[in-house]
Order: sequence, then structure tokens, then C-alpha cells
Amino acid sequence: MSTEPLADLKKVIATGKVVLGTSNTLKAIKTGKVASVYMSSNVPTDVKADITHYHSIGGFGLVQLETPNDELGTICRKSFSVSVLCVLK
Repeated sequence: MSTEPLADLKKVIATGKVVLGTSNTLKAIKTGKVASVYMSSNVPTDVKADITHYHSIGGFGLVQLETPNDELGTICRKSFSVSVLCVLK
């Protein structure tokens, strides 16, 4: 897990190849469409455990941000909190 590449994340968000939310991210992981996953600093522990498990068997990048979910939502230009997002291949 790497930490805090917010500049890279902002560039990726601009491309539109981003899926927001835990359930949508897990669906994308299970179908093999994910290049990397970003988790906020306060992602729920059960969600973090699930994504970490899939990361260990899945071969995608995993980034644990130091940014809380409310700020991550703002970075994604959304009016709601975002705990997890993924970048599609």
C-alpha cells in the first residue's frame, strides 16, 4: 500500500474512469475491471478487510489515503462522502 498520491488521483478523476462507492468498487473488483483502489483514512474496518483480501488475490493497486471520506468526496466533486473508489483498466 502506498500513501497519499492525491495529485495523481485528481488527474485520474478528470479522465472519468472512476467508480465511486463500496458496492460498485467490489463489483468491479470481482469482474476484474480494476486497475487500482483508493480508500479514505476512515474507511469502515469491514470494508477495508474485504478490499485488502481481494487485493491479496487480485493483482490491482491499493492506496490507503490519509484523507478522510468527506474530503475525498469533495476531491471527487461530489456533495457526499466517498470512502472507496476505484480506477478502471
